[in-house]
Amino acid sequence: MTEHTTDTVSPRMPDRPARAFPAGAWDCHSHVFGPFDRFPAGPSTYPVPDAPPSTYLDMLDCVGSACGMLVQPAPYGSDTSALEHALANASGRAVGVATATADCPAAELERLRTAGVRALRFNDRIAPATGARFPGAIGTEAFRALAPAMRELGVHAQIWAGIDDCVRAVDEFAGTGVPVVLDHLAQPDVAAGTGAASFRALLHRVRDGAVWVKLTLCRVGDPEQGYAEVRPFHDALVEAAPRQLLWGSDWPFVRMGETAPDVADLADTFCDWVDDSVLRQQILVHNPLRLLGTEPSA
Repeated sequence: MTEHTTDTVSPRMPDRPARAFPAGAWDCHSHVFGPFDRFPAGPSTYPVPDAPPSTYLDMLDCVGSACGMLVQPAPYGSDTSALEHALANASGRAVGVATATADCPAAELERLRTAGVRALRFNDRIAPATGARFPGAIGTEAFRALAPAMRELGVHAQIWAGIDDCVRAVDEFAGTGVPVVLDHLAQPDVAAGTGAASFRALLHRVRDGAVWVKLTLCRVGDPEQGYAEVRPFHDALVEAAPRQLLWGSDWPFVRMGETAPDVADLADTFCDWVDDSVLRQQILVHNPLRLLGTEPSA
């Protein structure tokens, strides 16, 4: 039986990037945990980072991100109190990506939106330690039940799953009218290469504007190798449809321990790989605003 823990660890804080982000840049994938005296996390298969809102804002400032999306971490399940506290103490710099069970009332979703939530996350990934979903995760089976209320409120969906499941989800939920964002480059099969049928199918849907993808390298490749094996996938997505892409760090890198990357390195890698200031501005600044409905689509 896999052991669960309530231990905590200190998060890795970034150095300053060598290359500056444009003004108004967004980090579209981070998490907060705590303060634990008010918001203790549930038992988890890994020690959770001590990453309260003030530490999160320090991270954004160090890297040069103006705003961010805070994603509900699995150890909190559907208890969004820590996330709501973070949003209330983020000086207007963050929006929330919450979780909700399939039977969540529309009135509760409306309350979450008022608190700053702009998306719900659905997690079909398997925990390496257990062979099952992460404790507290809510899968895509809840999406269809929640979709009508999400559409009405202007709340989009974020999905973390393997690439085959990602492609299936995009097709399954295409008629809901709810925008879908795929985490971690849609978790491609790096060994299969960019010619794999699943990745080609993803590119087709991205080109058609059917889905958004986060360029979040963490958990896709090897940071010690500079994520070199991931670059062909990253480049293919940027070439296919830069208007459908977001960037995110995944700070504070839960479950990664000493192998956690430096957000500054991730930021510099993005700037090196997207060596066009217009495209960087598109992905880092304009796309998040357009997804959130705060910038004209033209």
